Parts: sequence; C-alpha cells; structure tokens
Amino acid sequence: MNLNKYIDHTLLKPETTAAMIDKLCAEAKEHDFASVCVNPYWVKRCAELLAGTDVKVCTVVGFPLGASTTAVKVAETRDAIANGATEVDMVLNVGALKSGDLETVKRDVAAVKEAAGEVLLKVILETGLLTDEEKKTACELCVQAGADYVKTSTGFGPGGATVEDIALMRKAVGPDVGVKASGGVRDRAAALAMIEAGATRIGASSGIAIVSGQEASGSGY
Repeated sequence: MNLNKYIDHTLLKPETTAAMIDKLCAEAKEHDFASVCVNPYWVKRCAELLAGTDVKVCTVVGFPLGASTTAVKVAETRDAIANGATEVDMVLNVGALKSGDLETVKRDVAAVKEAAGEVLLKVILETGLLTDEEKKTACELCVQAGADYVKTSTGFGPGGATVEDIALMRKAVGPDVGVKASGGVRDRAAALAMIEAGATRIGASSGIAIVSGQEASGSGY
C-alpha cells in the first residue's frame, strides 16, 4: 500500500508562517504525499513550490465554521483555483443542516462544486456536532450535490475522525465517492484503521509519522 498517497499533509493553524509553509511543501515533495492542505492565503506560494510535482494543492473554503454565505464560498473557491488550488475542502452549512433546511445545504454544496468544476471538492461535515442520522443525511445531500468526497472534521471543532464515523459515511455515500478522515489521525495504526473502515484520504499534520511508523508529537489535526 502506498500510504503516502492517502495523506493530505495539513497545516491550517492561524499562526502558520511562510517558513512553515516552505517546510510543509518540502516534506510533501520528499514523501510524495497526495496534497498539502493549507489556508487560502498560502495557496499561491504552495502552487509555486510544488510546480512540476504530482503533489496537489488543497485549500479550505467557509472554514472553519461553514457559516459564510454560498456567494462567499463560491468566491473563495474561484479565488483559490485562480491562485493554483487543485483541491477544495469546503465546510458544510452545519446550522442549516441542524435546522432541517436541507435544500440550502444541498444548494450550498452544488454551487461550490459548480464553481470548482473539475477541481476535486471535499465537503467537511464536522461530525463531532452531528447525530448519526444527521451525518447520514449530510452524506446523501453531498452526493446529490455532486461532491467528490465527504470529510469528517475541520480539526477545530469537537472531536475528530472515528472508525465508526468513517464506516457510516462510507455506507452512506456508496463506493464511488471518496471519504476523508481528518482530525486526530496521528499514527500509522490509526490511519490504517481508517482506511480499513473505508477512508480513501487521510488529513493529518502527522503525515511523516504515519508513513514512517513513528510516534507523532504534539496534538491537534
């Protein structure tokens, strides 16, 4: 298994510096990760640093709350792609979902997917805020709206990825839509458990520890 190609090498902390981004991209090139996942401000720098490699540049939209309007999410998506993003992770409108306004949730995702075009769209559900029934509903709405992936967590909300949630999400979306486990996946054993449960991508700041089998240091994403 090429575990490296499951990894979105992630750095989303607000205090991230240019030097930290440069290090992230160097590590992603060295280990040939699937992507780096960074805040929109850093997309252009990452695209320049990763030019000529097959490491994708992933960014986040409506992050971390998902509560910005659809028009703002669409504008963020277009701007990110113009700057070189090749994957977009948007946050679902959690409040609309929990209000039962399912049409708004679906339209929100569909509009971002339309703006993204051929660029891969992953939708972050923030599973720590949802009941199992809401997770299932969210997954179904994302599939109907044309999302390419569903994703567990922002890393900034309560909880993170669990094997149980990955299995639930995989069942809900079926075999053809990706499932990304993010939030608290910090070592090889955890990553393999997520993949066994149905994950096809792992979002982690501990990508090097995961592929090398080492213990991860620190805490967080």
